[in-house]
Amino acid sequence: MTPQRDTTVSTHVLDTSAGHPAAGITVELSVRSGDEAWSWYATSATDQDGRCADFPAVSPDARLARLRFAVAPYLAQTRGRSFFPQVTVEFALATGEHHHVPLLLNPFGYSTYRGS
Repeated sequence: MTPQRDTTVSTHVLDTSAGHPAAGITVELSVRSGDEAWSWYATSATDQDGRCADFPAVSPDARLARLRFAVAPYLAQTRGRSFFPQVTVEFALATGEHHHVPLLLNPFGYSTYRGS
């Protein structure tokens, strides 16, 4: 029998205006199972490489995840202003898979995708 792999989430933030990783952004991970309300799961902050790889494995019954990036403090400090005070990304979880969700950020926009 093959052992069950953990369902995991990681992210990184790239400041596309500056062309480098965005350090010090607080990222909150919440999960949701079925029709239940969102439940806070963990909080991290991007490291010098712009990454949050320290979220704990997600409960196997979680079906959705939400990453909330508090980008206003970072953008205020580095660009003087931001249009979006936070960025929220919701996505479906597949049990036993790793979910890497990068955020490409600038003061007036953002983009995200499922990474590897």
